[in-house]
Amino acid sequence: MPTSVDGIDAVLARAEHIDLVFDATSAEDATRHWSIVEPTGLPFVDLTPAHLGKFCVPAINLDSCLDEQYLSMVTCAGQAAVPMAYCMAEAAEGIDYLELATATASATVGPGTRANLDEFVHTTEQAILEFSGVRRAKTVVIINPADPGIVMRNTIAVPPTERIDLDVLRASVDTMEKLIKSYVPGYRVAVPPVATGDRIMLMAEVEGRGDWFPRYAGNLDIITCAAIAVAEARAERRRS
Repeated sequence: MPTSVDGIDAVLARAEHIDLVFDATSAEDATRHWSIVEPTGLPFVDLTPAHLGKFCVPAINLDSCLDEQYLSMVTCAGQAAVPMAYCMAEAAEGIDYLELATATASATVGPGTRANLDEFVHTTEQAILEFSGVRRAKTVVIINPADPGIVMRNTIAVPPTERIDLDVLRASVDTMEKLIKSYVPGYRVAVPPVATGDRIMLMAEVEGRGDWFPRYAGNLDIITCAAIAVAEARAERRRS
């Protein structure tokens, strides 16, 4: 596999040999890279929270993304939680407020993510609003320094006043979990939908494969797996 230290210039130099560009730099750099790649017509899959165009969450809207040149993969928290927010909206008669608390191991949160925390929160919230139709959303990011590291955990909650059919929600979540696991093997619903005294909530965990990164680095695996799912679907369409 050819490699280079020339950044986006190396991509342009080999543009005719490239089918698709993945950007996993930072929101600021991805914005600049997209402005350079766009005129070439190359598909651009953005793993940063830059959000310059269409959101893609494969479990929800993969088919409608395959002809887009630019795709935003939201964030790792977005890939984990947006499908569950979507399930909550399906089981409710309108949701006013939804809250996501996403916790990841400190060792898996690199300088790019740390520099992009504001963009991370904003982009995740925008995806929740877009896919679930809730009126207000809040994202809380927890960077946990525990050693050994914790697996990625995402708690999605709504106030108890929301009229949600728990049986419908549990069935929807079960179906969505299976769909996500088809391309993110380490995804699991650790706490199925439950009504507590002050909220209706569920928790989804993501464990990594443990090949190049520790198994607790599920936050890195999930957005990578989502981007690969897009690339494979595009390739399959080309073959057909």
